[in-house]
Amino acid sequence: MQAAPNPARPAVLLLHGLCANPLELMPLGRVLREAGYVVDIPALPGYGVSAEDGRRAPVPRYEAWLEMAQAHYDRLAAQHSQVVLGGLSMGATLALALARRRRAAALLLVSTTLHFDGWNVSPWRRLLPLAYVPPLRQWLSFRETSPYGIKNERLRAWVAQAMQSELGVSAAGAARLPAASLYQASRLLRHVRAALPAIDAPAVVLHASEDDVAGPRSVRDLQQHLGNEPEVHWFHDSYHMLTLDNERVAVAGAARDFLLRTVPVATAGRQPALSPVSLAAPAAPLRQGRTPSTAPSGEAQPAWRGPAFS
Repeated sequence: MQAAPNPARPAVLLLHGLCANPLELMPLGRVLREAGYVVDIPALPGYGVSAEDGRRAPVPRYEAWLEMAQAHYDRLAAQHSQVVLGGLSMGATLALALARRRRAAALLLVSTTLHFDGWNVSPWRRLLPLAYVPPLRQWLSFRETSPYGIKNERLRAWVAQAMQSELGVSAAGAARLPAASLYQASRLLRHVRAALPAIDAPAVVLHASEDDVAGPRSVRDLQQHLGNEPEVHWFHDSYHMLTLDNERVAVAGAARDFLLRTVPVATAGRQPALSPVSLAAPAAPLRQGRTPSTAPSGEAQPAWRGPAFS
């Protein structure tokens, strides 16, 4: 028997980026859980890459990605009367596609990618459609390049080391992007851009002014074409991976505060919102002079675990 809907505990479904994994959303998920929300950050086979063993499932059509995300939504909606949809990078784009199919109580859109036009995107990308020809896209792949969406130099070096390991995967994603994945992502982008006017859930857009993957054009599209004008927050000391980079504390706080205003948690049984000190805890291992794996005994540890954050 399914549990009765629980209006006091809104659920939040967070979707990770393309060829990535749930680790990149763990800091944000922790903050939302401590604010009283039920948070689900699923791994989607064929869309992401396992953080444990680097395993990749065959890449299906983007419609299959959407169906997997929809199944997670439906499980949450069976027990919670309100479900928030959100994601990072292509995960935000996938969340928008899902919001066209299912009712979203609100949208958390972090580093939304509607165009690959950030400052670190190669000008040769214009030739990428040549790699989408069916025989080629099944075996071609492209290596991620520095800065990997990370402005924090110590964290970037850590991510680079993980990407160069045998697993070839870090908390910021996989070292290589298959052409098949990029082709399906391009189809998803076209679908979502056309669907924006029909998506009218309250939305917050969190974006870096120096985003190396998706420039300001993606934010302008959201502002101009979403059914409801979104609340927009710009961050000026991070790159694309906002949930992991220098301003991850402010990003998580902005997302939490938007939800508390828009989809409030009932007071009964709610945990208190995090203070700035507790929000900053994940940053401790990144302080100057020591690596994340050698934080002093008793110091707060990161809220994520995996090949790049262990």
